[in-house]
Amino acid sequence: MMLRALMFSACALAASAPAAAADPYPNQPIRVIVPFTPGGGTDFLSRTVAAKLSDTVKWNVVAENRPGAGGTIGIGTAARAKPDGYEIVMGQVDNLAVAPSLYSKLSYDPIKDFEPIGIVGEAPLVVVAGKNGPYKSLKDLIEAAKKAPGTINYGSPGAGTITHLAAELLQLQAGIKLVHVPYKGSGPAMADLLGGQVPVIFTSIPSAAPQIKAGSAVPLAVTSLKRSPAMPDVPTVAELGYPDFDVRVWYGLLAPAKTPKPIIQTLNKALNDILAQKDVQDALAAQGATAMPTTPTQFSQTIAADHKKWRSVIQAAKVKLE
Repeated sequence: MMLRALMFSACALAASAPAAAADPYPNQPIRVIVPFTPGGGTDFLSRTVAAKLSDTVKWNVVAENRPGAGGTIGIGTAARAKPDGYEIVMGQVDNLAVAPSLYSKLSYDPIKDFEPIGIVGEAPLVVVAGKNGPYKSLKDLIEAAKKAPGTINYGSPGAGTITHLAAELLQLQAGIKLVHVPYKGSGPAMADLLGGQVPVIFTSIPSAAPQIKAGSAVPLAVTSLKRSPAMPDVPTVAELGYPDFDVRVWYGLLAPAKTPKPIIQTLNKALNDILAQKDVQDALAAQGATAMPTTPTQFSQTIAADHKKWRSVIQAAKVKLE
């Protein structure tokens, strides 16, 4: 009888042991929400990371596009996801540091609703004109805008994105007035530039690089203080007469708030491990981005610092969104 009782107790203990002990994270597909349309910089980096994690650490990682409202729809979806590490999101400066100062009602709080995993990369933006359009330099655009204020359209991947604010900052510093045409991502904006529907767009280098290399779009300037290694022949806005102009966009992975710390640490390590690989660094560099391995704490600090920076720009430019 005692032997039978001991065997029963052992079986009961085995049955009640945590599933994680026998089946550690991750044991099912991980979905990366991409809050913009296919073809843009966020989409490229998301799919690069998803594919590399799948190949390197043999996880099943898939990217899914959820575009709209300057990336806030996709971010909001991720904020409401189950905090188990199987639904994460590729956020960026737009929807994490900028949106809180632009939208009176957001479906998420960038600080309270997420656990930062780590930054993937950073890249400047680029001002791009159509090949057959009238603008061959940033000077051409600014001079034309001064002669005819409020008559020149420009496209961006969405209202409230960092690209939108970069254009607002340029207008402030150059003393010009352009007309904003927002799109639901870089892909549609580039398509209309190539089709002649808009003469200029502000976008990320990863989004514009293929068309620039193909000669179908003309880069007018990049927005970082230093020239981009991906486009060394393209001048910066700063060197063209606006020395304080410095706009860069970062991209990073986040999980819903209350995701267990061990899962965040596992994701952070896997992310930083692939970012240390030369082929990943080269893939990002080819698109104008620089790999940026960070800790979750460093990512959190970056979000807070950029929120403060862009809030002041939004107030100065009097940008308002419903």
